[in-house]
Amino acid sequence: MNRFEERLQEFMDRNGVEAEHLVFEESCHSVEEAAAAANAAPEDFVKSICMIDDQERLIVAIVKGEDRASTSRVAKALNIETLRTATPQEILEKTGYVCGGVPSFGYEAVFLIDPKVMEKDAVYTGGGSENSLVRISPAEMQRINGGMIVKVRK
Repeated sequence: MNRFEERLQEFMDRNGVEAEHLVFEESCHSVEEAAAAANAAPEDFVKSICMIDDQERLIVAIVKGEDRASTSRVAKALNIETLRTATPQEILEKTGYVCGGVPSFGYEAVFLIDPKVMEKDAVYTGGGSENSLVRISPAEMQRINGGMIVKVRK
């Protein structure tokens, strides 16, 4: 495990997260790559889309792998006027994880979970690096990140 994967595993152990942390030789950066590595269907994956508001707060919209997050829906849900996608450097600074491996929990942020995510029994999210994933139930993910369930997909 690299330092990002170790950091996530430590968080999971410390907080009693019921999930499976998977590390692969191949890249899991895109949904397609992750599905191939995990031998799973693309619809079983979620993406954590990191955004920054006008107060420099980190907002994370969690959508299914085939969906896109809508900044206008996120802004409306949180009553925010200005919202933009975070840069890879901001993602690393605010989450502690590299872009392409960001988990859907384990750092300070406002989390919004699209209702379609909650329909699944289990989903795969970033595992801390581009070569790792976490398999977790959406209910457990919400328990850990305290996310609000609201339609944020386009």
